[in-house]
Amino acid sequence: MEELILKNKNIKIAIASGKGGTGKTLLSTSLFSVLKNKYDNLTLVDCDAEEPNSGIFLNKELISTDIVTQRVPEIDVNKCTFCSKCHDYCAYNAIFILPPYKIIRVINELCHGCGACTVACEFGALTEKDFEQGVVSEYKIKDTQSRFIESRMKVGVMSPVDVIKAGLKKAGDNGIVIFDAPPGTSCPFIHTVVLVDFVVLITEPTPFGLSDLKQSVETLKTMNKNYGVVINRAGLGNDDVYDYLTENNIPLLMEIPFDREIANHYSKAEIASEYMPDFSDKLSNMFETIIKEYGNSSN
Repeated sequence: MEELILKNKNIKIAIASGKGGTGKTLLSTSLFSVLKNKYDNLTLVDCDAEEPNSGIFLNKELISTDIVTQRVPEIDVNKCTFCSKCHDYCAYNAIFILPPYKIIRVINELCHGCGACTVACEFGALTEKDFEQGVVSEYKIKDTQSRFIESRMKVGVMSPVDVIKAGLKKAGDNGIVIFDAPPGTSCPFIHTVVLVDFVVLITEPTPFGLSDLKQSVETLKTMNKNYGVVINRAGLGNDDVYDYLTENNIPLLMEIPFDREIANHYSKAEIASEYMPDFSDKLSNMFETIIKEYGNSSN
């Protein structure tokens, strides 16, 4: 692989999947490890804020930690008339009220910070305060110039989106940025991939893998995103995933074999590509293919 291929170019790549457990973190950390000694401006972002685990595999040093907050309402019961308008305006059921007993509470974990309740209140009973959503931690990878950014949602918070967006902002737009995306195709996934140049969908050759792959593909089509597929645990299951890719002209970027050695390294928090040269070469070739086609991002 030519190491000057990315000179003066930027690219954002998301590693995503329609379901959990297909190998997103395996692929993300392995690709990151292959590239970290070749490129200075490289960043890995763990966007699976509900359960981030990429950092387990990395030799890292903490640089900074930023607390992510959201403005939520605070109610002055001395001014409140218990008219229920704030409750009625709230689309997320974040305000609990029992008017006959003059009981009213804000459920901070359900609040989305939209401000509708403060608009609804005509008596000045509502003000706003900061409520912690989670943290974004930035690390330096030891003996390299690469960075790792982890978005971690606070336990009990209903949506990780604000924490994910803070992690994406911390990553910036320069150089190579790899996003370890949240599983599924809901809001956390959408917010992670919305500005990327290319999405690598990792799946497995099983009926569940195919079903979730189809959902991911249809979602990315509506977003007009470029994407390709990596099949993990190749050799397991059947050929239905391969037939689907062929019928829909979806590029098969790489296969990861159903290999005990890979599982063994992963179970010990070891990055498989650092121990398996063939796997490392496949990742390098995949990255070169993507960058030649989709590099030089303007995002």
